[in-house]
This record gives sequence, structure tokens and C-alpha cells, in this order.
Amino acid sequence: MSAKTVNDILGYVSAAAFALLGVVSLLLWLRRRDRPSLWAALCFVSFGSVVLAGQLLPENPHTDPEIVAQRALLVGLILFPYLLLMFTTAFDPVSRRLDWAVSAITAGLIAWSIALSDVPAAGEHRSVGFSLYVYALVLQFGILSTIAAYRLWKAGRDQPSVARNRMRLLSLAAIALTAALFLVALIPADEYGPQIAVSCLVIASALIFLLGLAPPDVVRAMWRRPEQERSREAVGALMATTDPEDVVATVLPVMRRFVGAKAVFLLGSDDKVLGCIGAEPPVPDEGSNVFRLEMPGGSMVVVASPYAPFFGSDEIELLRSLGALTGLALDRSRLFVQEREQRIALERADEMKSNFIALAAHELRTPVTSVSGVVQTLDRLGDQLSESDREQLSAALRSQTERMRSLVDQLLDLSRLEADTVPINPVRITVRAEVEELVAASAAGQAIDVQIPLGLEATIDKTVFDRVFTNLLTNALRHGAAPVVVSAAQSDNHFRLIVQDSGEGVPPQFIDDLFERFSRSDEARSRGLGSGLGLAIARSYARAHGGDLVHQAARPHGARFELVVPLRAGTRSD
Repeated sequence: MSAKTVNDILGYVSAAAFALLGVVSLLLWLRRRDRPSLWAALCFVSFGSVVLAGQLLPENPHTDPEIVAQRALLVGLILFPYLLLMFTTAFDPVSRRLDWAVSAITAGLIAWSIALSDVPAAGEHRSVGFSLYVYALVLQFGILSTIAAYRLWKAGRDQPSVARNRMRLLSLAAIALTAALFLVALIPADEYGPQIAVSCLVIASALIFLLGLAPPDVVRAMWRRPEQERSREAVGALMATTDPEDVVATVLPVMRRFVGAKAVFLLGSDDKVLGCIGAEPPVPDEGSNVFRLEMPGGSMVVVASPYAPFFGSDEIELLRSLGALTGLALDRSRLFVQEREQRIALERADEMKSNFIALAAHELRTPVTSVSGVVQTLDRLGDQLSESDREQLSAALRSQTERMRSLVDQLLDLSRLEADTVPINPVRITVRAEVEELVAASAAGQAIDVQIPLGLEATIDKTVFDRVFTNLLTNALRHGAAPVVVSAAQSDNHFRLIVQDSGEGVPPQFIDDLFERFSRSDEARSRGLGSGLGLAIARSYARAHGGDLVHQAARPHGARFELVVPLRAGTRSD
């Protein structure tokens, strides 16, 4: 078989390869219907038509239709690098100046092609004008193809494996086809040995284009192996993770690498951001490169690179699967956290119940024992005791009975507050008068400085006010030091009653347990002061009224307790 015959056969093979490339690109556009696939279809369908028609046209056209077809082939050849460059601009636009320059050069060369008086056949003498035309065509083809190849190669560096390999294959194919065109322009048409090498290079470029444009599934699977390996590791980590934050931290980097995303946001069912990588909230609206993937219990918003929808469509579907597993892992971790928190709460409640029973029994045992001892003493020895002894025992009996009554009342208060059976009936009160009455009843003769405006009124449940203030006053006198300052004010839609003492203040290590039941500092416990229920009851009353009781350190020393209650209709401040 002669070299010419081999070269002719290779010409038909290259025509078939580019025709197949054109068909594949057309099918791709029919399936996707987006700008990149449209430019790809225009690029490869036109060039496939050029190569195929070039094999069918005679070497030296004579008739008008043949000459028109010849000019059309030249126009198609000129358009190929321009359309390839436009394919890259569908992802990342070029500057307006470059766009105008490329369009102008291409349009000028097309006009030159149409205006050619004659196109010499292979081996015929070429005029200076036609030689200049060939050089201009090769230069335009080379420059535009090189720009397109460079843009694809550069953009592929930050893409996942499949997209990167596809983009680089397209880049290599463009360079190979450009090299083939340069060789065609330099090698004489009758030197079939070099022409065979050029034909092989053209066929290789067509196959590389085809592999980059529509790689088979087995090739995609091979390229995708690094991402799949990281995905498997992430899934394994998800199955072992029981904390929602760990789930997010584990999966977000994998999701980002999977599609070369600029940013990924994980959202809960309420669209609250659970975690993000690559950017901070707010979450961008959906657009051409921003898409939302639903997953169990929420969704993910992916800010993809502009190349991802075209080159990474399969990866986006795999990302959807990973998102589903992530949603299930998040649900499982949330359930685990809830179960753990509930278990801790139950254990704490059980511990508090046990402590409550033990402490209540302990607190009641002392007055009960005292009362029992006094009663037995009076019963057995009453007639033998002097009047003074009987009076002392009677006083002790009254004191311990009052202590027991107070403790039982406090326990009943706590039980009613826990059962939400304490009625709240706000009434209009004059704050200063109410405070002075309570001070006279429970702290007569003590150094109490009442700094409340005479006309201040508030709408508040009287029982809540009395119980909270009495507890705060008793606590200040028992654990603090004089003077005790009582003040009140209304502002920012709240009524505030403040009781501040001048003692040493609450020990720092005791602050966290300040409002716990039966909670007493070491000093109070050693001195046998109180039962540790007063502040717990006071805060429960405040919260039953929709308010709160808060503690602050006073300056320069002492403790400051503040009852905060939301204002009711009809309150006023003078």
C-alpha cells in the first residue's frame, strides 16, 4: 500500500472522527441546552463539517457550487478557534477589548476568504497574496486556539479530578490541532510521509477532543477515584460522629473539593446556617452557579465554579447523595445529643430529687427533734421545773415550731411553683408604702435605706412582690451587712426592685449554685443560717410572673439582687 493511499485512508478516518465529535457535541447541547454546550456544538459541528466536506470536495473545484463550498470550508476553518474561545468565555468572560479584537480579526479574515479570487490546488503555485492569506489564517488559528487552550488549562487547576482532566484534554487537543495546521502549512502536499504524521496528529486531536467532551463512564470512574476515596473516608467518619458540629466539620471540605466549589453552606430545616466553608453568611441566592440540594432535615447551598455545571454534572449528583448521608448523620447526631442531654437532665433531676428529699428530711429533723424533746421534757418534768425553765422551754418550742412552719411553707411554695398552680393576679400597688410596711413587719430596727420615689406605682401580684422582697431582705440581713439599700424604678418596659447590701458579697465559687435549692455557702452552713430555699423560691416566683431575679456584685463590695418584672397595662412612673 502506497504512502498516498495510507494518507487518504487516514484523511477519511479523521473526517469520521470529527464528524462523530460533531454529533456528540450536538447531542450534548440537545440534552443540556445551556450556553457552554451551544458553543461546543457550534464549534465541533462546524469543524466536523469542514473536515468531512474537505474529503468530499475535489482538489481543484471548478463549478460555482464547488467554489462556494470551498469558501465555506475556509470560513468554517477560521471560525473553529473563535468558537472554541467563545466556548471558554461561556464560563469566564474575557475583557471587552480582547473580545472586540478577536471578533474583528475573525471577521476580517472571513471577508478576506470570501474575496479571494482563486484558491490554488495542492502543489500549484501560490501567489504572494494567497501566501499572506495562508499565513494570516494559520496565525489567527494558532493565537485563538492557544488562548483557548491556556484558559482551559489554567482554570482546570482548581477543579476536581474529572473536570480538571476533561479541561486539560480539551486544551491538549486544541494545541495538537494547531500544531497540525502549522505543519500542513509548512509541509509540501506531495510529501506523503510527513503528511501521514500530520493526519495521525489530527486524528489524535479529534479523539482527545472526544475524550474531553464526553469521556466514557469507566474513564470518569478512574479519574474520580481520589474524590471517591475522600468521600468514603468522610462517610466512615460520619457514621462514627455523634456531634453535629463534627458532622459539619467532617463533610464540608469533602463537599467543596468534590465539585471545586467556591463555598458550601449547610442549612437546617429552618434555613439556619449549620456550617459553611469558603464564605461567611449570608447565603447567596440561587443563580447559574449557585444551587440548592435538598437533604433530610435541611439542605445545602453550593456556590460552584462556573465550570462545574458543564464539566462536573455527575459530581453534583454524587454530591446530592453525600448530602443525603450528611442529613441522616446530622439527624442521628441531633438525636444522640438530645438523648444525652435528656439523660443528663433526668440524672440531674433524680439527683436533685434525692438531694431534695435528703436535705428536706435533714432540715426538718432538727426542729422536729427539738419540738419532740421539749414536749417530752414538759410532759415528764413539767411539775418539777421552775417557772424560768418552763419559759425557756416554751420559747424554744415556739422558735422551733416557727422554724418548722417556715420550712414547710417554703416546701409548699416550691411544690406549687413547680406545678404551676400559683395564681398570678397583678394589682396596682404603691411601691414605697408596700416596702415600708414589709420592712416594719420583718426588719424593724434594722438599718434599711429605702430610696424609692413616693409616687412610684406598679402593677404586680402582691404575693409575688411580698415573697420576693421579704426573701431578699432577709437574705441581705442574714448574709450581708448594713446598710441595706432598697430602690425601685421603671424603664424600658420593666419594673425593677433592687435590694443591695454592704457585706462581703457572694463567694465567687458559690455564684453558680446561688439559686439552687438547699444551696448554702460554707460559711452559712457552718453558722446554721437559713435553709437554702429563699433565693430559689424568690426566683421561681419572679419567673412565674414572667420576670426574673438576677444577681450582681455590688460596688465597692456587697451583693445586689434585682427583681425584674415586665410592665403591665396601667403602670406609671412619677
